[in-house]
Amino acid sequence: MSRFFFVLALFLASAFASLDASAGQAAGAQPAAGRQPPAGSGPVIRQTEIRFHPVNESIIEPQTYLYYIQTPFTRESEGVFVPFNETTEKSLLDDFKRLWATSFLDNLWIETLDEPYDNGVVGKRVIYHMEERPRVKIVDYTGSTKVERTKIDEKMKELGVSLRLDSFLDQSVVRRVQGIVKSFMADKGYEFAEVTSSVEPLPSGPKLVKVVFDVKEGPKVKVRALNFVGNTAVGDGTLGRQMKSTKAKSWLSFITGKGVYQEAKFEEDAEKIVEYYRNKGYIAAKIGQPEIKVLEDSVDKETRWVQLDIPVDEGPRYRVGEFKFDGNKVVKTEFLEPIFKMKKGDWYTEKNIRKGLEKARELYGGGGYFEFTGYPDLEPVAAAEGPLAGPAQPTVNVTMRMQEGEQYFVNRITFIGNTTTRDNVIRREVRLVEGGVFNTESLKYSVKRLNQLGYFKPLENGQGIDVQKTPNSKNQVDVTLKLEEQNRNQLTFGAGVSQFEGFFGQLSFQTANFLGRGEALTVSLQVGSRSENYQIAFSEPFLFDRNITGGVDVYKRTLRYIDQFTQEATGGNITSGFPLAGFSRMFMTYSYEAVKVSDLNPVYYAPELVQRNPYLADSLLIGEGGQRTISKVTPSFVHNTVDNPIFPNSGTRLTGSIDFAGLGGNTNFTKPRFEFAKFIPHTRRTSIGFRTQVEYIRPYGSTTSIPITESLYLGGEYTIRGYDIRSIGPRDTINTGLVLGGNKSMLFNAEYLITIAGPVRLVLFYDTGQVREIGQRFAMKEDVTETVDPNLPPIFDPFTTTQLVSPNAPPTFQRVIGQTSAFKTSTGAEIRFFMPVLNVPFRLIFAMNPQRAGVLSNSLRPAKEFLFRFAVGSTF
Repeated sequence: MSRFFFVLALFLASAFASLDASAGQAAGAQPAAGRQPPAGSGPVIRQTEIRFHPVNESIIEPQTYLYYIQTPFTRESEGVFVPFNETTEKSLLDDFKRLWATSFLDNLWIETLDEPYDNGVVGKRVIYHMEERPRVKIVDYTGSTKVERTKIDEKMKELGVSLRLDSFLDQSVVRRVQGIVKSFMADKGYEFAEVTSSVEPLPSGPKLVKVVFDVKEGPKVKVRALNFVGNTAVGDGTLGRQMKSTKAKSWLSFITGKGVYQEAKFEEDAEKIVEYYRNKGYIAAKIGQPEIKVLEDSVDKETRWVQLDIPVDEGPRYRVGEFKFDGNKVVKTEFLEPIFKMKKGDWYTEKNIRKGLEKARELYGGGGYFEFTGYPDLEPVAAAEGPLAGPAQPTVNVTMRMQEGEQYFVNRITFIGNTTTRDNVIRREVRLVEGGVFNTESLKYSVKRLNQLGYFKPLENGQGIDVQKTPNSKNQVDVTLKLEEQNRNQLTFGAGVSQFEGFFGQLSFQTANFLGRGEALTVSLQVGSRSENYQIAFSEPFLFDRNITGGVDVYKRTLRYIDQFTQEATGGNITSGFPLAGFSRMFMTYSYEAVKVSDLNPVYYAPELVQRNPYLADSLLIGEGGQRTISKVTPSFVHNTVDNPIFPNSGTRLTGSIDFAGLGGNTNFTKPRFEFAKFIPHTRRTSIGFRTQVEYIRPYGSTTSIPITESLYLGGEYTIRGYDIRSIGPRDTINTGLVLGGNKSMLFNAEYLITIAGPVRLVLFYDTGQVREIGQRFAMKEDVTETVDPNLPPIFDPFTTTQLVSPNAPPTFQRVIGQTSAFKTSTGAEIRFFMPVLNVPFRLIFAMNPQRAGVLSNSLRPAKEFLFRFAVGSTF
């Protein structure tokens, strides 16, 4: 900051000529000799000064003040003298107004002093006296640790209140900030908090201050009881349940946070109670401001317990009298009446009105009337006192005022932000047509289809959708979709661990949007301790520019089941699909696969053991030299409205398929499969998902038993998370205890998905299911058996030992030793987050297995009660 006191005495080319060092020196100085106005002239301005008080310093650059001073200056060296007359005085008054409006000054006055020239002409010295406001250098909050400065700043920004550093002190702003802090404390439950402010000068310079807000929290206000006063038709408990935030303290309050009184949220809760009453026919119900009755303070004075006495005015309950429509010209009344579900004599309910208006908005929007609005006009009719005077009880005549607006058409559809994806790939998913009716339902449908692609960040809550009326064109709109590409092209090289694959290394290129054309291409090489997978796949969703899916893939896979056997499969698939309606498609797939089972563990699959179990021998393909070929056709139906393929929040997926094997090859079976999955939004950050899956396989013709490669089993991160892969299902209880699989399975999964931040989710889950073999039905209970040799004590108990039958053991039999649940269950939590390297969610799963009796791990040890594992993908 520069220290100055300047006198504007002479301007040359719009610049001042002299600058005095002190106010006193300038006030008593005689003007320098120079040119004089002509003798006999009227009064003129001789000098112009700016004086700062109380010290000769300013924190504003001089040029800033000169900008607001527009009264001309005398320039003696040029012989230019400014007359001092009524016009000049008016100009000085205007200068005063402009300077005061800057809010830079606490005080301002303009003084004129006579300083005559030697020739007798009256000269006027004009002095602008200014006292600047203090400038804020520090803002501090003291007295409470509960004050969150960032949230207070956000609230100030929202309300347009500014108390920035280096800004001029404004006491009105300080008072507003005081109120914001007090409101903030009240929102945290400190209803009796006191907030004071003080302004402290700083030693670093004049007019520099520190603003301090001192917060005395007082006790935290907690609600011990809610007392509704005036309600007769609805009980206190029912009304209390309508309130979301204002709750009496309960034993769950330390989790839910309920019980703390927050005045701002009471208004929202009061609206919910009024809404409940109006849904029950009490159209005049009102909720007043609560009276806070202090009950007691805690011993440490940290908590103040209160009772809220909430006044309720229910008013009478109304039935519907007349129900009619007004203003509807496009849609006839007979088409509107059914969607409102309001009949004469019914109790009035506002819920039906709201739902009816939503459906009417969809109906009108589908026809291009996107500006449609409607509201109910209520005319209460009091109950009559005499039998012939009117209705016996209060009724309300309802007139739906429909404002249809005009019909609009689409002028232009524009996409912004698709730097990779071609316009035609997006446009083929959009069900709006340029030149056609602006159908708002088709727009919603189009947005859902675009979100399902996964090429872009989801368009949610109307964000990224801009609908503007076309300038200079009647009844036309321009639709702009603002998209943000997601990288669906992944060239990955890495390693990981999975219970299914074990430790693995991966090199692959995978894209769901090849060259921005919407085609899917996968080239994958994966080698792991338990699996190998080589695959090339290509899919075209719009074959020959028609809505027909075409795809082909070839693969070679090897999967090693620990201590059991190795399964190798080489084959390929050809797929074609076409739409049925909406989000429904039909597919037809032909598959050819050569399967080989090798590396049988000699301990478990010794010839002597296998011969004692013909089913085991056949399922292991021993009679076929360990090899089979499977040629099958699979028709399938898919209905999918799930909003996002990676992190779903809403929608339904329904899949039905049936494998027909036997069209070539040497294996014959039918294998129907049904899956139903649904996601339901719960709150803004949470959703609920569940899946039901049923499978069945039945051999026919020359195939008498199910190959082990096609048998059904459960367990693993994609079915029942707490168990090993292929660990739930019928076992070889005669010899090995290994899972051979069954011919029917039932699976149920439930998830509660919580979005933590960005691509990270916490998932609470519950999985259960069972697998049965031929001749068995699904059941709630199943027998637990042990293998018994007549000449020896029991040598195999799945609950307590992993000891196996010796290959030289004599014939044995099974003895029932109890019963257990047929459903194997797993519950727990997992952290799921998106890994761009793998292009799939990465998962950390912690599971508890409460009903695990009879289940062994892949190492033939009893399944653990608790389990932690890594995984990729998602369960459903």
